[in-house]
Amino acid sequence: MSAWNESLDAAGIREPGLRRDYGAQRESVARFRRAAYLAARLLLPRAVLPHVVAATAVMHHGDNLLDTGPKPQRVAAWASWDQEVRKALDSGVSGDPLIRTLLHTTAAYPRLREVVEEYLSTATAELEFAGFATEADYQAYVDAYSLPAFMLVASLLGPDDDAGHFRAGCRIFIDGSQRLDFVNDLAEDLAEGRLGIPTQTLERFSVTEKDLADRHQSPGVRELVKHQIEMARASLLAAKSLPALTANPNGVLMEAVVNIELLTANAALARGAQLLHSSASPPVGGSLRVMLAARRRARKRP
Repeated sequence: MSAWNESLDAAGIREPGLRRDYGAQRESVARFRRAAYLAARLLLPRAVLPHVVAATAVMHHGDNLLDTGPKPQRVAAWASWDQEVRKALDSGVSGDPLIRTLLHTTAAYPRLREVVEEYLSTATAELEFAGFATEADYQAYVDAYSLPAFMLVASLLGPDDDAGHFRAGCRIFIDGSQRLDFVNDLAEDLAEGRLGIPTQTLERFSVTEKDLADRHQSPGVRELVKHQIEMARASLLAAKSLPALTANPNGVLMEAVVNIELLTANAALARGAQLLHSSASPPVGGSLRVMLAARRRARKRP
């Protein structure tokens, strides 16, 4: 029996059609986030893996709807998806394989429903994204979009009962991760006519959006990039407390996720203003060492 089938059995997913639905989400997640899927497969308890895969697939599908195509198309696609998901949550049935896995995972983790509803209610912040005037605007975006999207998956990994400490830890992590994404993806975002660094921050370093679009590697640009990465790295270092806040065996995956983001930040810092041409990736060897070390700790859990 394959490890995936053993995971479905451990999660109590027995019905053949539902197993196929989860299998389809596994294939999707493995295609677009292979490293993340590998880490989850290596580090999560088998009973948790299918549910994390389903939640990740929902997050990815939402990202695609919000980011792909002209705005009128995106608005219509998101409205249709929002309505379909809400209707399924109320009725308990759906003809869509992805939504069927979401319904089953929500039944296994009832706290997920509130997370999904929050995500649906605030994700339109991504549709309206046109850059940030101030740091406060960036922080509002993290609260409205980045954190609710991350919580789709993170809520399955955290403690059953949480007084807000785990979510607060997730907020620290996603602040660093989102800021890192915006600076690491400068080349791609500028090509698409969007920028995730606040205008207020650009002005502090006497840099304009045109300077970045023209790939000028002036002292100001170099300092700006360094500053953004160091801010992201500081948040990620603060998020190293997040694994302990899970209060369960899923903490080893959270630890690996945080450490791989830190490797990415280090790679971006080394690349510096060259990020205007292409993004940085964490070293393969370093990422493998992080996952293998976490795997050793996972094997020691009761």
